[in-house]
Amino acid sequence: MRYRDFGSSGMKVSEIGFGAWAIGGNAHGNSYGATDDRTSLEAVAAALDLGCNFFDTADVYGYGHSEELLGRAVRAHRDKVVIASKVGADFYRGAKRQDFSPDYVRYALGKTLERLQTDYLDVYQLHNPPLKLIERPETYEVLKQLKKEGKIRAWGISIFDPVEGLTALRVSTPDCLQVVYNIFTQKPADELFPRAQEAGCAVIAREPLANGFLTGKYNTDSRFEGGDIRHDWPRRYIAARAQAAGQLRPLLAGEQTLAQLALQFVLACQAVSVVIPGMKTAGQARENLGAADMPPLAGRDLQRIRQLYEKSFGLA
Repeated sequence: MRYRDFGSSGMKVSEIGFGAWAIGGNAHGNSYGATDDRTSLEAVAAALDLGCNFFDTADVYGYGHSEELLGRAVRAHRDKVVIASKVGADFYRGAKRQDFSPDYVRYALGKTLERLQTDYLDVYQLHNPPLKLIERPETYEVLKQLKKEGKIRAWGISIFDPVEGLTALRVSTPDCLQVVYNIFTQKPADELFPRAQEAGCAVIAREPLANGFLTGKYNTDSRFEGGDIRHDWPRRYIAARAQAAGQLRPLLAGEQTLAQLALQFVLACQAVSVVIPGMKTAGQARENLGAADMPPLAGRDLQRIRQLYEKSFGLA
């Protein structure tokens, strides 16, 4: 495992981290299918054994269940791991709604720390706030204060659009930005990543496997159970993603898997501090983290991937 600087925070993180969204389970929907807690704990243990020290979760994943599992799994390794969580989806008071108010952020952090069985959090992120809040410098004051108090070591924002990240960097000084970046979604590398690197802001690349379609496990006829975020996706969208993934197979070398190719693509961008594929089993952890042991992608392969992307994989 190789380690990278987490921006200018002083923390060193494994270049491949553990995305803990899926292990929260699908009891409340908005996840990736059914899970088994024992299997989930085995996945975390396997990741730890392979040198992973970065674990990204959110309080809303399984309505606290992902955090609870992580707390159990890494308790004996607390001083050796970097735990990141997120805040903003208030599920405590009936129907889930967004809340980024200072009082709620403090309340939610307290609950997160209880579930993680720790008295501080390494990275605390606003979970996909609207642009109107990102534009306001006062939005971040509570996070800065929590950092001064030692409750968190670094703070950041999970975003959808690169414009949101550029706005945050213009109005404040986030320690990190989390954004979707993968072979199918390369836009953040054009302007956001250079700006973040210039500001000493870490980049957490999420959904590197494109909701599983860059693992090569799904085809044009794949269907997903209720509670899976892909359950209601249009058939044409599923087919297009499966077909696009298939065009990458000629680039595979030796025993390399499509998932490992996808992760190596993300890691080829030096602005990325850590990439966080989701892992539900120990086998997935070994496959994903195994990408760190492989030689970097050749320039010609990166060029070919960019060409496919610019041509919309011939599907436009």
